[in-house]
Amino acid sequence: QVQLVESGGGLVQAGDSLRLSCVASGRTVSNYQMAWFRQAPGKEREFVGRIRWDGFSRVYADSVKGRFTITRDNAKNTAYLQMNSLKPEDTALYYCAASPVWTGIPVLNDYTYWGQGTQVTVSS
Repeated sequence: QVQLVESGGGLVQAGDSLRLSCVASGRTVSNYQMAWFRQAPGKEREFVGRIRWDGFSRVYADSVKGRFTITRDNAKNTAYLQMNSLKPEDTALYYCAASPVWTGIPVLNDYTYWGQGTQVTVSS
């Protein structure tokens, strides 16, 4: 069993940066894809980005491409989401997730483990 704990969220102004962390415990996630999703009030959970177990492949949603970067440190069993040039529309609860597979299109059901989320609020 894997437990994921996100941290690093907060209240920032438009244009600011934040770095979210996702620490895994229970077992190594070095052979898991790690992903970030977000969910704004009244909206469905949406894909933000993902990184393959070796770190060599990364995919981002168009809405965050060029502003967000996902990295991972397998030695620390941790994934990160660096968010730059934040916009009010980035306001959401951000979730970390882990999946043992890497498929063409990320779907929620692929992800075996989920964190509880960390809130990001961007004011204009």
